[in-house]
Amino acid sequence: MTRHVVVTGANRGIGRAIAEAFVAHGDTVSSIYRGGDLPDGVTGAIADITDSEAVNAAFDELEAKHGRVRVLVANAGITRDGLLMRMSDDDFAAVIDTNLTGTFRTVRRAVNSMMREKYGRIVLMGSVVGLLGNPGQVNYSASKSALVGMARSITREVGGRGITANVIAPGFIATDMTAELGDDVVKQYESTIPAKRFGTTQEVAAAAVFLASDAAGYVSGAVLPVDGGLGMGH
Repeated sequence: MTRHVVVTGANRGIGRAIAEAFVAHGDTVSSIYRGGDLPDGVTGAIADITDSEAVNAAFDELEAKHGRVRVLVANAGITRDGLLMRMSDDDFAAVIDTNLTGTFRTVRRAVNSMMREKYGRIVLMGSVVGLLGNPGQVNYSASKSALVGMARSITREVGGRGITANVIAPGFIATDMTAELGDDVVKQYESTIPAKRFGTTQEVAAAAVFLASDAAGYVSGAVLPVDGGLGMGH
């Protein structure tokens, strides 16, 4: 059975690679995103995940085309980095509202459909810094660590209905954003990673495809690191 997979923020970076991987897997893939180009074979609905009505309308639009969502990859997120003492209320609130509450909004709507299907795969995009911490990212790390509690509470609520909820915790991944880092900065980061390299977006995508597969049907409430060993023990 072809599944309808929704990947938020599939226009770039990790989200784009995840959407491409599900297309290659033979799934019907759509995205809720704010703008930009989507990969071939991916249907889109424009919405800001900080707006509940817009999120619900986007799901309605996509489900009218492809049927109820069976897999959700909640990938969309932002950063507003800054040291704690200088971080504004707005910068903290914006990251929480997008990364945490925005994820809640998409999951809440998706679970409504999954409950009717008695099947669902929810994959939340966390981060190694959610458990390891990182200077200048109090807001971001807080938003990502909270996804672990979210996934585990979802598992306890709806796990009996054939729905799983897990978190992927990527480490340093080669994207357009990290490509802007200087060589010295990259080497400094690589020296802290046991694998001695940045990961690829395809490696994160492979983890998402696995967690959404039948092979992972008994995996729920888990955190799957894709970080080259950076966050071991956390």
